[in-house]
Amino acid sequence: MASKVMVIVSTAEKQKALTGIMYAVNAQKNEWVDDIKVIFFGPFENLLCEDEEVVAAAAQLLDYETPIACKFLSDRDGISEKLEKMGINVKYVGAIISGYIEEGYTPLVF
Repeated sequence: MASKVMVIVSTAEKQKALTGIMYAVNAQKNEWVDDIKVIFFGPFENLLCEDEEVVAAAAQLLDYETPIACKFLSDRDGISEKLEKMGINVKYVGAIISGYIEEGYTPLVF
């Protein structure tokens, strides 16, 4: 069975968020798993729009995969356009997350 991981970064705690991003980048770079998906959710979306160190860390993901941010929450907070300018896909993620779980992705939540 293929190893598939879905990393959901939802925390507003900077160090916890950076840990999740570091894992996602390294898992892809070092091919620790067969496939990885990255979802940015809720409070993390705001942190991403406010902290340059977090922006730089998240930008490393773009070398491997385009993260998806929650459109409902980013629209609510008025940051969807800013996230899109960073190269992040902004979509409604509820069904996407559920679909990944159905496809056998193991969720890791930071």
